[in-house]
Amino acid sequence: MRILHTADWHLGKTLKGVDRTPEIAAALEELLKLAADFRPDWLVVAGDLFDHPRPGAEAEGIFYDFLIRLKEMGVPLLGVAGNHDPRARFEAMRGVFRAFDAELAAELRLRGEGGVLARTGLRAALLPFVSERRLIKGREVMEREAGERMGRYAELMAKVMANLAQGFDPKVVNLLVGHMTLEGARLGGGEFAFFVGNSYAVKPEALPVTASYVALGHIHRQQKVADAPPAWYAGSLVQLDFGEGEDAPRGALLVEAEPGRPARVTPVEARWGKPLRTFRFNREALDRRIAEVESFPGYAKLVIQGRPNRVLRERLLEAIPGLLEVLFEAEEAEPTGEGVKRLALDEAYAAYHRQAHGEEPAAPLLDAFRRLEEEVHAAPEP
Repeated sequence: MRILHTADWHLGKTLKGVDRTPEIAAALEELLKLAADFRPDWLVVAGDLFDHPRPGAEAEGIFYDFLIRLKEMGVPLLGVAGNHDPRARFEAMRGVFRAFDAELAAELRLRGEGGVLARTGLRAALLPFVSERRLIKGREVMEREAGERMGRYAELMAKVMANLAQGFDPKVVNLLVGHMTLEGARLGGGEFAFFVGNSYAVKPEALPVTASYVALGHIHRQQKVADAPPAWYAGSLVQLDFGEGEDAPRGALLVEAEPGRPARVTPVEARWGKPLRTFRFNREALDRRIAEVESFPGYAKLVIQGRPNRVLRERLLEAIPGLLEVLFEAEEAEPTGEGVKRLALDEAYAAYHRQAHGEEPAAPLLDAFRRLEEEVHAAPEP
């Protein structure tokens, strides 16, 4: 069985006011060409098809056009919702998707509730993104200490995967499709910190060993994260944020699987979309080196070592069309770590505040955030 594994399309993505949807649409065109050459039995998308839970008309139109053309090729689509996706809309549209030979799981379902799709030669366990609050009921989340909550989420996710794996059949290809964070995964740099840190890391040993292949989404860097079972992140289609290294692998994965054996994976590392690069100059070298920014073919972010200068910032942004952001040294946040870090939610918020505002959050603000967190966890489940 041939599987084309992809993830993290993020249709509708904007970056500093620039709509990236046309670039993502062009990447999907390349994905269709790849499917035409590889002729997969399934195209798998492991979450975050959209960048926002209320996608715009253009993003939705591109998505449906992709489904139509994929169906015309005779390739069915199998996917799960990510943390960015319109979960309720996906759920309401399940019948429409099936008319396009597409199966998109938006809500967590266990083995006896439809969480394992049975098709000729295939058993597919579908594990969409599930938040800490939805997995651990509100009062329990509020009452447990942060460290206990982190362990509880990983423990429950392991039980969910074990339950889904009970629907596997050793005579067919067994596939797990999930949108989650595995401990040890190298971050792409543009992922939302709350959902790749704090309570959300799952241990690789929780993956079901009876799976022929584990198709993952959520981390934007293409990478192998486990050998038994073979588990991979496909990576995002395009470079989505300046935090993501220009040379970080991304693209799609060609998977060949057969019953009772680990799948064989061939990475397709693609340079779809415009490149993003962060340039760092000291103030004295700026005039001499600004031509490097002007000639860069993608989108640029410029960090200047020196005191903030609003007039200089505005002049540079106006003069260089591809320059989207100018920061000064004091405003630049520390780069994200290469691996998943376990942060409590208030710690993740503090890290966000430092990145957004260039300073530590005031104690009253952190206290207000913690009170709000408790109120949210105590609220009834929607």
